[in-house]
Amino acid sequence: MTEFRHVGIVAKRDDAAVLTTVERLARYLLNRGLSILPDAIAAPVTPAAPISRAEMGPQCDLCIVVGGDGTLLDAGRYMAPHDVPIVGVNRGRLGFMVDVSPDDMSARLDEILDGQGIREDRLMIEGHPDVQGDPIKRFLALNDVVVRNRAFARLLEFDTRINGEFVTRHRADGIVISTPTGSTAYALSSGGPIVHTGIDALTLVPICPHTLSDRPLVINANSELEVVVHGDNTEALVTWDGQVSHPLAGGDRIRIRASDKRLTLIHPPGYDYFHILRSKLHWGRGQA
Repeated sequence: MTEFRHVGIVAKRDDAAVLTTVERLARYLLNRGLSILPDAIAAPVTPAAPISRAEMGPQCDLCIVVGGDGTLLDAGRYMAPHDVPIVGVNRGRLGFMVDVSPDDMSARLDEILDGQGIREDRLMIEGHPDVQGDPIKRFLALNDVVVRNRAFARLLEFDTRINGEFVTRHRADGIVISTPTGSTAYALSSGGPIVHTGIDALTLVPICPHTLSDRPLVINANSELEVVVHGDNTEALVTWDGQVSHPLAGGDRIRIRASDKRLTLIHPPGYDYFHILRSKLHWGRGQA
Protein backbone atom coordinates (compact mmCIF):
# COMPACT_ATOMS: atom_id res chain seq x y z
CA MET A 1 0.00 0.00 0.00
CA THR A 2 1.33 3.42 -0.97
CA GLU A 3 1.05 6.03 1.74
CA PHE A 4 0.11 9.44 0.40
CA ARG A 5 1.33 12.50 2.29
CA HIS A 6 1.23 15.44 -0.11
CA VAL A 7 -1.89 15.85 -2.24
CA GLY A 8 -2.16 18.25 -5.15
CA ILE A 9 -5.59 19.73 -5.91
CA VAL A 10 -6.37 20.77 -9.49
CA ALA A 11 -9.69 22.52 -10.12
CA LYS A 12 -11.81 23.41 -13.12
CA ARG A 13 -12.01 27.15 -13.64
CA ASP A 14 -15.09 29.41 -13.53
CA ASP A 15 -17.40 27.03 -11.68
CA ALA A 16 -18.85 27.84 -8.26
CA ALA A 17 -19.88 24.21 -7.64
CA VAL A 18 -16.26 23.15 -8.18
CA LEU A 19 -15.02 25.57 -5.52
CA THR A 20 -17.62 24.31 -3.04
CA THR A 21 -16.36 20.77 -3.61
CA VAL A 22 -12.72 21.88 -3.35
CA GLU A 23 -13.43 23.54 -0.01
CA ARG A 24 -14.92 20.29 1.32
CA LEU A 25 -12.04 18.30 -0.15
CA ALA A 26 -9.39 20.49 1.45
CA ARG A 27 -11.04 20.15 4.88
CA TYR A 28 -11.28 16.40 4.46
CA LEU A 29 -7.61 15.99 3.49
CA LEU A 30 -6.35 18.24 6.27
CA ASN A 31 -8.46 16.33 8.81
CA ARG A 32 -6.70 13.17 7.64
CA GLY A 33 -3.36 14.82 8.40
CA LEU A 34 -2.32 15.28 4.77
CA SER A 35 -0.67 18.37 3.33
CA ILE A 36 -2.37 20.00 0.36
CA LEU A 37 -0.92 21.76 -2.68
CA PRO A 38 -3.76 23.57 -4.49
CA ASP A 39 -3.44 25.16 -7.90
CA ALA A 40 -4.29 28.83 -8.43
CA ILE A 41 -7.97 28.04 -9.04
CA ALA A 42 -8.40 25.88 -5.94
CA ALA A 43 -6.24 27.86 -3.50
CA PRO A 44 -8.67 30.74 -2.66
CA VAL A 45 -11.05 28.34 -0.86
CA THR A 46 -8.27 26.53 1.03
CA PRO A 47 -5.85 27.68 3.74
CA ALA A 48 -2.84 26.81 1.55
CA ALA A 49 -0.86 29.00 -0.82
CA PRO A 50 -1.29 28.37 -4.56
CA ILE A 51 1.22 26.40 -6.57
CA SER A 52 1.47 26.08 -10.34
CA ARG A 53 0.56 22.76 -11.93
CA ALA A 54 4.09 22.49 -13.31
CA GLU A 55 5.54 22.84 -9.79
CA MET A 56 2.95 20.51 -8.29
CA GLY A 57 4.16 17.36 -10.07
CA PRO A 58 7.57 17.08 -8.36
CA GLN A 59 6.13 17.94 -4.93
CA CYS A 60 3.02 15.77 -4.54
CA ASP A 61 2.51 12.01 -4.44
CA LEU A 62 -1.19 12.13 -5.35
CA CYS A 63 -3.24 14.58 -7.41
CA ILE A 64 -7.00 15.00 -7.03
CA VAL A 65 -8.76 16.69 -9.94
CA VAL A 66 -12.10 18.40 -9.30
CA GLY A 67 -13.78 19.06 -12.63
CA GLY A 68 -14.26 17.17 -15.87
CA ASP A 69 -12.18 15.13 -18.28
CA GLY A 70 -10.66 18.29 -19.79
CA THR A 71 -9.27 19.36 -16.41
CA LEU A 72 -7.87 15.87 -15.89
CA LEU A 73 -6.24 15.91 -19.34
CA ASP A 74 -4.44 19.12 -18.45
CA ALA A 75 -3.32 17.81 -15.06
CA GLY A 76 -2.14 14.56 -16.63
CA ARG A 77 0.52 16.29 -18.74
CA TYR A 78 2.10 17.61 -15.55
CA MET A 79 1.65 14.54 -13.33
CA ALA A 80 2.65 11.70 -15.69
CA PRO A 81 6.34 12.73 -16.02
CA HIS A 82 6.63 12.45 -12.22
CA ASP A 83 4.61 9.21 -11.87
CA VAL A 84 1.97 10.96 -9.76
CA PRO A 85 -1.39 9.12 -9.83
CA ILE A 86 -4.64 11.03 -10.32
CA VAL A 87 -8.06 10.66 -8.74
CA GLY A 88 -10.93 12.45 -10.48
CA VAL A 89 -13.93 14.01 -8.72
CA ASN A 90 -16.63 14.61 -11.30
CA ARG A 91 -17.73 18.23 -11.55
CA GLY A 92 -17.78 18.25 -15.34
CA ARG A 93 -20.27 17.10 -17.95
CA LEU A 94 -19.55 13.63 -19.34
CA GLY A 95 -16.79 12.41 -17.04
CA PHE A 96 -15.30 9.22 -18.51
CA MET A 97 -12.23 9.49 -16.27
CA VAL A 98 -13.42 11.51 -13.27
CA ASP A 99 -15.39 8.77 -11.58
CA VAL A 100 -15.74 9.86 -7.95
CA SER A 101 -19.10 11.50 -7.27
CA PRO A 102 -19.04 14.68 -5.14
CA ASP A 103 -22.02 13.27 -3.22
CA ASP A 104 -20.03 10.41 -1.66
CA MET A 105 -16.55 11.89 -2.12
CA SER A 106 -15.38 11.36 1.47
CA ALA A 107 -16.38 7.68 1.54
CA ARG A 108 -14.74 6.95 -1.82
CA LEU A 109 -11.57 8.82 -0.88
CA ASP A 110 -11.42 6.93 2.42
CA GLU A 111 -11.32 3.71 0.41
CA ILE A 112 -8.70 5.02 -2.01
CA LEU A 113 -6.45 6.50 0.67
CA ASP A 114 -6.74 3.28 2.67
CA GLY A 115 -5.32 1.35 -0.28
CA GLN A 116 -8.52 -0.14 -1.72
CA GLY A 117 -8.50 1.85 -4.97
CA ILE A 118 -8.04 0.29 -8.40
CA ARG A 119 -4.94 1.52 -10.21
CA GLU A 120 -4.95 1.72 -13.98
CA ASP A 121 -2.04 2.83 -16.16
CA ARG A 122 -3.17 4.66 -19.29
CA LEU A 123 -1.14 4.84 -22.50
CA MET A 124 0.04 8.34 -23.43
CA ILE A 125 1.45 9.55 -26.73
CA GLU A 126 3.97 12.22 -27.56
CA GLY A 127 4.15 14.28 -30.70
CA HIS A 128 7.05 16.40 -31.83
CA PRO A 129 6.66 18.66 -34.86
CA ASP A 130 9.45 19.34 -37.33
CA VAL A 131 8.58 22.82 -38.60
CA GLN A 132 10.60 24.08 -41.56
CA GLY A 133 13.34 21.63 -40.61
CA ASP A 134 13.47 22.84 -37.00
CA PRO A 135 12.39 20.25 -34.39
CA ILE A 136 9.98 21.69 -31.83
CA LYS A 137 9.58 20.58 -28.21
CA ARG A 138 7.61 17.36 -27.84
CA PHE A 139 4.33 17.36 -25.93
CA LEU A 140 2.40 14.62 -24.15
CA ALA A 141 -1.23 13.73 -24.80
CA LEU A 142 -3.54 11.33 -22.99
CA ASN A 143 -6.40 11.47 -25.52
CA ASP A 144 -5.12 12.41 -28.94
CA VAL A 145 -2.92 14.36 -31.29
CA VAL A 146 -4.93 16.05 -34.04
CA VAL A 147 -3.68 17.53 -37.30
CA ARG A 148 -6.30 19.67 -39.01
CA ASN A 149 -6.86 22.68 -41.23
CA ARG A 150 -7.60 25.98 -39.51
CA ALA A 151 -9.22 27.37 -42.66
CA PHE A 152 -13.00 27.11 -42.93
CA ALA A 153 -14.29 24.42 -45.30
CA ARG A 154 -10.91 23.60 -46.89
CA LEU A 155 -9.42 20.15 -47.20
CA LEU A 156 -5.97 19.37 -45.89
CA GLU A 157 -3.64 17.20 -47.97
CA PHE A 158 -1.18 15.08 -46.02
CA ASP A 159 0.66 11.76 -46.02
CA THR A 160 0.85 9.18 -43.26
CA ARG A 161 3.86 6.91 -42.71
CA ILE A 162 4.20 4.11 -40.17
CA ASN A 163 7.70 3.02 -39.16
CA GLY A 164 9.01 4.83 -42.23
CA GLU A 165 6.68 3.05 -44.65
CA PHE A 166 4.26 5.08 -46.75
CA VAL A 167 0.60 4.33 -45.92
CA THR A 168 -1.43 6.74 -48.04
CA ARG A 169 -2.07 10.33 -49.02
CA HIS A 170 -5.18 11.79 -47.41
CA ARG A 171 -7.45 14.63 -48.43
CA ALA A 172 -9.60 15.39 -45.41
CA ASP A 173 -10.39 18.01 -42.80
CA GLY A 174 -7.61 16.42 -40.76
CA ILE A 175 -6.73 13.31 -38.79
CA VAL A 176 -7.06 12.19 -35.16
CA ILE A 177 -4.30 9.99 -33.76
CA SER A 178 -5.89 8.53 -30.67
CA THR A 179 -4.95 6.47 -27.64
CA PRO A 180 -7.44 3.94 -26.25
CA THR A 181 -8.42 6.59 -23.68
CA GLY A 182 -9.10 9.07 -26.47
CA SER A 183 -11.11 6.56 -28.50
CA THR A 184 -14.28 7.74 -26.74
CA ALA A 185 -13.54 11.41 -27.49
CA TYR A 186 -12.87 13.23 -30.80
CA ALA A 187 -11.93 9.96 -32.50
CA LEU A 188 -15.33 8.45 -31.70
CA SER A 189 -17.24 11.45 -33.03
CA SER A 190 -15.15 11.20 -36.21
CA GLY A 191 -16.23 7.60 -36.79
CA GLY A 192 -13.45 5.72 -35.02
CA PRO A 193 -13.86 2.54 -32.95
CA ILE A 194 -13.92 2.30 -29.17
CA VAL A 195 -10.65 0.67 -28.08
CA HIS A 196 -10.43 -0.89 -24.62
CA THR A 197 -8.00 1.00 -22.38
CA GLY A 198 -6.15 -2.22 -21.60
CA ILE A 199 -4.99 -2.54 -25.23
CA ASP A 200 -1.74 -0.92 -26.38
CA ALA A 201 -2.85 0.49 -29.71
CA LEU A 202 -3.10 3.75 -31.60
CA THR A 203 -6.00 4.61 -33.88
CA LEU A 204 -5.73 6.83 -36.97
CA VAL A 205 -9.11 8.40 -37.74
CA PRO A 206 -9.46 10.70 -40.78
CA ILE A 207 -11.80 13.65 -40.18
CA CYS A 208 -14.42 13.98 -42.93
CA PRO A 209 -12.23 12.36 -45.64
CA HIS A 210 -12.83 13.24 -49.28
CA THR A 211 -12.66 9.54 -50.18
CA LEU A 212 -15.14 7.28 -48.39
CA SER A 213 -12.66 4.38 -48.47
CA ASP A 214 -10.27 6.38 -46.24
CA ARG A 215 -11.23 4.53 -43.07
CA PRO A 216 -9.91 4.39 -39.49
CA LEU A 217 -6.81 2.25 -38.95
CA VAL A 218 -5.72 0.60 -35.69
CA ILE A 219 -1.97 0.03 -35.27
CA ASN A 220 0.41 -1.33 -32.65
CA ALA A 221 1.32 1.28 -30.05
CA ASN A 222 5.02 0.48 -30.60
CA SER A 223 4.77 2.00 -34.08
CA GLU A 224 6.15 5.42 -34.95
CA LEU A 225 3.73 7.45 -36.99
CA GLU A 226 4.61 10.41 -39.18
CA VAL A 227 2.16 12.92 -40.68
CA VAL A 228 3.55 15.12 -43.47
CA VAL A 229 1.60 18.21 -44.55
CA HIS A 230 1.65 18.81 -48.30
CA GLY A 231 1.45 21.60 -50.83
CA ASP A 232 0.46 25.14 -50.02
CA ASN A 233 -1.38 24.22 -46.82
CA THR A 234 -0.35 27.26 -44.81
CA GLU A 235 -3.09 27.07 -42.21
CA ALA A 236 -2.66 23.61 -40.73
CA LEU A 237 -2.54 23.08 -36.98
CA VAL A 238 -1.47 20.29 -34.64
CA THR A 239 -3.08 20.03 -31.21
CA TRP A 240 -2.43 17.85 -28.17
CA ASP A 241 -5.61 16.93 -26.26
CA GLY A 242 -7.24 20.03 -27.75
CA GLN A 243 -5.30 22.19 -25.28
CA VAL A 244 -1.82 22.79 -26.69
CA SER A 245 -1.36 23.72 -30.35
CA HIS A 246 1.28 24.65 -32.91
CA PRO A 247 0.85 25.91 -36.50
CA LEU A 248 2.02 23.80 -39.43
CA ALA A 249 2.66 24.64 -43.09
CA GLY A 250 3.37 22.72 -46.29
CA GLY A 251 6.40 20.46 -45.86
CA ASP A 252 6.13 20.35 -42.06
CA ARG A 253 5.83 17.00 -40.35
CA ILE A 254 4.94 15.65 -36.95
CA ARG A 255 6.20 12.40 -35.46
CA ILE A 256 3.94 10.60 -33.00
CA ARG A 257 4.70 7.59 -30.84
CA ALA A 258 3.74 6.05 -27.52
CA SER A 259 5.39 7.78 -24.59
CA ASP A 260 7.59 5.97 -22.09
CA LYS A 261 5.43 7.62 -19.43
CA ARG A 262 1.96 6.40 -18.55
CA LEU A 263 -0.67 8.19 -16.52
CA THR A 264 -1.92 6.28 -13.49
CA LEU A 265 -5.58 6.74 -12.62
CA ILE A 266 -6.90 5.49 -9.28
CA HIS A 267 -10.55 4.44 -9.38
CA PRO A 268 -12.77 3.70 -6.39
CA PRO A 269 -13.48 0.02 -5.59
CA GLY A 270 -16.03 -1.52 -7.92
CA TYR A 271 -14.84 0.41 -10.97
CA ASP A 272 -16.17 -1.22 -14.14
CA TYR A 273 -15.04 0.02 -17.57
CA PHE A 274 -18.09 -1.38 -19.34
CA HIS A 275 -20.44 0.19 -16.81
CA ILE A 276 -18.81 3.53 -17.64
CA LEU A 277 -19.45 2.94 -21.35
CA ARG A 278 -23.06 1.90 -20.74
CA SER A 279 -23.86 4.88 -18.55
CA LYS A 280 -22.01 7.56 -20.53
CA LEU A 281 -23.04 6.36 -24.00
CA HIS A 282 -26.56 5.31 -22.92
CA TRP A 283 -26.22 1.79 -24.22
CA GLY A 284 -29.34 -0.34 -23.89
CA ARG A 285 -31.66 2.52 -22.98
CA GLY A 286 -35.29 1.76 -23.73
CA GLN A 287 -34.69 -1.99 -24.04
CA ALA A 288 -36.66 -4.50 -22.01
